[in-house]
Amino acid sequence: MKKPLLGALGLALVVSGCGFGQSRFNPVNWFGPSKKTVVSTVDPVTGVPLAKPDPRGLVADVSTMRVEAVPGGVIVRATGLPPTQGWWDGALLAENDGKPVKGVLTFRFVVVPPAEPTPSSTPRSRELTVAVHLTDFQLAGVRAITVTGANNARTARR
Repeated sequence: MKKPLLGALGLALVVSGCGFGQSRFNPVNWFGPSKKTVVSTVDPVTGVPLAKPDPRGLVADVSTMRVEAVPGGVIVRATGLPPTQGWWDGALLAENDGKPVKGVLTFRFVVVPPAEPTPSSTPRSRELTVAVHLTDFQLAGVRAITVTGANNARTARR
């Protein structure tokens, strides 16, 4: 009778670590809020472009980015703001074949421009939201996730 009771108390103690706001055991705290970072699409030493060519262009601004824990991995969700309405087919494209560089996994937020000129209207009407699922295996060695746009980038760190 004592062993199951001690086991249950030990389990309750471990699970209670998830209730502390800044505990490393709490999966909600594995990635913090996103922060603005400087965008560089060219290698500073060689001058060679870092990203693979893609027919889609980068969204003008990455306004928000969240990393949400789900069973078996995370969902990276980003909202971008193009200059006008009508931009479509947004996606998060992993750079470096989806491999982290110095612990940073980088995505480009790409979109297709409208076929004809469109009005700019309100920022809320122009927002585009895209997401990508990453497994725990893909997150091995990842300390930060960055989503880049044409004018800015957002980074969330573990």
